[in-house]
Amino acid sequence: MPVRSAGLMIYRWSAGEPQILLVHPGGPFWARKDEAAWSIPKGLVDGGEDEFSAALRETQEEIGIVIQGAFSPLGEFRQPGGGKIIAVWSVKADPSVTVDRIKSNEFEMEWPPGSGRRQTYPEVDRAAWFTIAQAAIKMHKGQRPMLTALKAQLDAEEPE
Repeated sequence: MPVRSAGLMIYRWSAGEPQILLVHPGGPFWARKDEAAWSIPKGLVDGGEDEFSAALRETQEEIGIVIQGAFSPLGEFRQPGGGKIIAVWSVKADPSVTVDRIKSNEFEMEWPPGSGRRQTYPEVDRAAWFTIAQAAIKMHKGQRPMLTALKAQLDAEEPE
């Protein structure tokens, strides 16, 4: 059975076009990576947890903000390689959601590898708003189909 994750595609309108909130993973492995390194806020679904609850929990853990609004299922996206499936909901951000307010949970790992030293890092070291074209460059390649799904969803709605 494939591993399941869940997340939110948070968007806002700016200058007549949608912008997507993406997060950059923390820790030394990702420190110098930018293109194809960013992600939607997401994470693993805990045993017995429903996917929508996991999406909300993971987003709050990664950015420290409770997201509210009208959530719409965006779809399930199989990631290349390991076959992980990410269930995604879209939601229009409240104007109070700003990237300067993020506060991520932390994880611990041995760094440098083999050193025996354990260090703590934020799971997310920063967040930013990107247009769909910019997000297509910044996002992990396996998550880019989410942008196509969001664009189709927004095109079916009335523009702002």
